[in-house]
Amino acid sequence: MTRSRLVAAARTARPFLASPARQGRSLASVAGLSSTAPAPRTAGASQLHNNHRLYSSASRANWKEKLAAFSKQDKTPLYDFHVAHGGKMVIFGGHHMPVQYAGQSLAESHHFTRTHASLFDVSHMVQHRFTGPKAAAFLETVTPSSVADMELNTSKLSTFLHPGTGGIVDDTMITRLGEHEYAVVSNAGTREKIFAYLTEHTAALQNPEGTDFWWEVLEGYGLVALQGPQSAEILQEVLDPADGLDLSTLYFGNTGFARLRYQDGQGQWQSTPEKAMISRGGYTGEDGFEISFKSTNGEAGPIAETLLKVAGPERLQLAGLGPRDSLRLEAGMCLYGHDIDDTTTPVEGSLSWIIPKERRTKGGFHGAEVINKQLVPKSKGGAGIERRRVGFVISGAPAREGAEIFTKDGEKVGVITSGSPSPTLGKNIAMGYVKEGLHKSGTELDVVVRGKKRGAVVSKMPLVPSKYFKGPTPAPA
Repeated sequence: MTRSRLVAAARTARPFLASPARQGRSLASVAGLSSTAPAPRTAGASQLHNNHRLYSSASRANWKEKLAAFSKQDKTPLYDFHVAHGGKMVIFGGHHMPVQYAGQSLAESHHFTRTHASLFDVSHMVQHRFTGPKAAAFLETVTPSSVADMELNTSKLSTFLHPGTGGIVDDTMITRLGEHEYAVVSNAGTREKIFAYLTEHTAALQNPEGTDFWWEVLEGYGLVALQGPQSAEILQEVLDPADGLDLSTLYFGNTGFARLRYQDGQGQWQSTPEKAMISRGGYTGEDGFEISFKSTNGEAGPIAETLLKVAGPERLQLAGLGPRDSLRLEAGMCLYGHDIDDTTTPVEGSLSWIIPKERRTKGGFHGAEVINKQLVPKSKGGAGIERRRVGFVISGAPAREGAEIFTKDGEKVGVITSGSPSPTLGKNIAMGYVKEGLHKSGTELDVVVRGKKRGAVVSKMPLVPSKYFKGPTPAPA
């Protein structure tokens, strides 16, 4: 889904359905360390919790039926909340989602996130659990990441990869929750593709007893992103103090666990029966959190209402898909189906940093025979790459997805994959692919917008500096 379609939907409030390849988004948040994390679960058939749906080879036909049913869900736990608050709803990733809210322009919502805090519903994302002694080996086969040596409750951005080609099936976040337990989040728009992919590649790992490997898909869970410089102070006010989670010590890349306090329909204060998973990070480049919590009894709406009430409109506003897109573009974050896809390798997508040194040496992951050769430039005897994802600052009208990129001599050298005005910079910005060798910051190119060539300067990403909370600011010397 292009930004122009998001804006059009915001203006008309008419639902539309993007093609599956255009409905994704990348979760560029991270999760991490907490002394209050749940104890690791040991492998065993008795470990099926009623807050998860467990899919194993022991009931493979039923597994596929449940996956099919899960894939058809089209409302998040916050749907009624969005409608009640004037959300302009569209279909995105197979779900009814707010593109913006009444009384807010996209730019106003964008600026509010950068200066205060905004609450986004991201419950359309798919939350998985991979558990058992074979879980790490599986994840190290389908992604280029090292997960077996991750510290407990730390996270990393990764990509599911196609065998043979190394093309990106989806981008994902992997969090280690226990000795043999990993939380994984995948995109909403790739739901059907990911279910098919995981079904195929988990088949050989599972046994009839289901004791070595489980794949779980969480149902009945809310997932919200609280983003902006005032996020921590707001969230701290609704955490159950009995759980002792101090957000001032929870740094970017870390996760804590605590119950959320909220007011029920009678105005009585309640705490969620289970601890929420609170990951510091997000998709905006701002300080913030992504919060996963069980909502099988309708807790999602009251939790969101309580956040708004506690914070007040001067600190917290609701935000939808429109500002989320412009925020992530300023932050240099990929949107799956646009900036990366099945034909893109991590190296081409400027995601080489997700591949650690040991995986480059030992391989063993899907597409390693292609990707590890690409990591070595042609100048050093490797295969290198022909194209690379870069950021741009555009002169004149905004360059949208599909706009062609040329050198000043008129040679076509690339294409824009995402583009929009930047409310923060007051300029038009974009991401796209250019011929290798033209990717250095400051390179001047042209992009064709509405039949006219406009100046496009390759610019370092993020295009707006990130403001992640990585620890206390050192005192002046």
